[in-house]
Amino acid sequence: MSGEEAVTFAKKYVSDILSFFGINVDVDASLSDDGFIELAVPSTESNSLLIGRNAETLRSMQFLVTNALRSQDAEVTRVNIDIADYKKQRADKIAKQAKEWIEEVRQTGDSKVLSLNAADRRVVHGVASEYADIQTFSEGEGLDRKIVIAQQSS
Repeated sequence: MSGEEAVTFAKKYVSDILSFFGINVDVDASLSDDGFIELAVPSTESNSLLIGRNAETLRSMQFLVTNALRSQDAEVTRVNIDIADYKKQRADKIAKQAKEWIEEVRQTGDSKVLSLNAADRRVVHGVASEYADIQTFSEGEGLDRKIVIAQQSS
C-alpha cells in the first residue's frame, strides 16, 4: 500500500470509528514531511469522550490505526491523530513549561528528571535544543522512561 493509499485508508478507518459513536465529521488527512499520517478531527460535543483521560482514548485510536496499516503492509504506518487541536494546545503548554524547567536548571544548576509521555518528551527536547547551555536526554525503558534536563557539561 503506497503512502497516499495509506492516508486514504487511515482517514476512512478513523471516520468509521467516529461514525460508530454517531459522530459524522470530515477528518482532514495528510502525509507530513517527517513521514507521519496526520489526521485532524474537528471539535464536536464528544471531544472529551474521544480524547479520554490523559489522552488514553486518543492514543488507543492511534494504536488501532497503526496496527491496521501494518496489517495491510502499508508503506507508512506512523499515525498522529489530533482531536479539536488537543495535541497542539498540549504541545504549546508543555513548551511553555519546558522553558520554566530550563530556567530552573540554569538557576539552581541541578538536573531535573521528569516522567513525561513520548510526545511531551519530544516537545521538551525541541525546546531545549534552542539553548546552547542545556542538554536533554531520555533514560529508562517503556512506561518508566523519563527525560533529564541538565546543564551542558564543558
